[in-house]
Amino acid sequence: MTSGSIRPGGIKRAVTALALAAFALFGSVVQANPEPGQLNMPRGVTTYSNVPYFLNNVALGVCVVIGILVFGAMFIAMFRFRKSRGAVAEKWSHNTTLEIVWTTIPVIILIVLAYLATGGLKTFSDTTNAQMTVKVTGYQWKWRYDYVDYQGKAIDKVGFMSKLDRESDETRQLKSGLDPNAVKVDGYNTYLINVDEPLVVPIDTKIRFVITAGDVIHSWWVPALGWKMDAIPGIVNAAWTNIKEPGVYRGQCAELCGQDHGFMPIVVKAVPKAEFEQWLASKQQSATPAPAAASTAAAPATAQVAPAQTPKG
Repeated sequence: MTSGSIRPGGIKRAVTALALAAFALFGSVVQANPEPGQLNMPRGVTTYSNVPYFLNNVALGVCVVIGILVFGAMFIAMFRFRKSRGAVAEKWSHNTTLEIVWTTIPVIILIVLAYLATGGLKTFSDTTNAQMTVKVTGYQWKWRYDYVDYQGKAIDKVGFMSKLDRESDETRQLKSGLDPNAVKVDGYNTYLINVDEPLVVPIDTKIRFVITAGDVIHSWWVPALGWKMDAIPGIVNAAWTNIKEPGVYRGQCAELCGQDHGFMPIVVKAVPKAEFEQWLASKQQSATPAPAAASTAAAPATAQVAPAQTPKG
């Protein structure tokens, strides 16, 4: 088929197909733990996660509409008004009305997007009235979690390192001969997205995270929470979440931090408050050293030393 046989209807169908293909290719790039057939970011499970989900959809919709208009006009101009069909270029230099329109509309779109984003960021940055604080520290290539306080009471000596689980670590080794598809928890494939000890938190609790790093820049990201935060050495960033649904939520480091960057997953286990309090109590108890046993042995008797006798002269 020659170029002269292309009809306008075919051009519209081609533009639509290209738009859908681009959405399918790039819509799922941002997933830390994508599900089969997933094309968009998850709705999330927190009181805040609906905000970035809405903003993402608005921005994506704006970009799709602009892309269809721009590329549609470009392809129509290329195929319908080409020289081989006798098209002659216009001689006008500019159109004041058109220039005002295509300048004003983008400015209005940017103002609206900036207004929505500012409101979302303002809500996200408000960590006041938090009922719990967890310190997150990134290392090459693992995470450390320290529980700072809960319900107004300080928590002492409850913290641990969380790293890639042993089964995934053994499977990923070169020439291991192990099948990544066989790495499962409760029938769910967890290859490279599971840890030896997850971060346990209560639901229906506003949790403040203070996030930093001990070596290079990392980024703590759990998509179901609706945000990610950079972990930077010497700087403490703050974020918050309030999870509404019990479950296990997975994420990954979202900042290239070294050769094992892809092997430092994040697992957050959200449980009811009563279950969390039991877990916290057991952790505190195990961190408390046992009192030293009282010595039952009797003290040794003190030897009696006879006074020295003065020799007779």
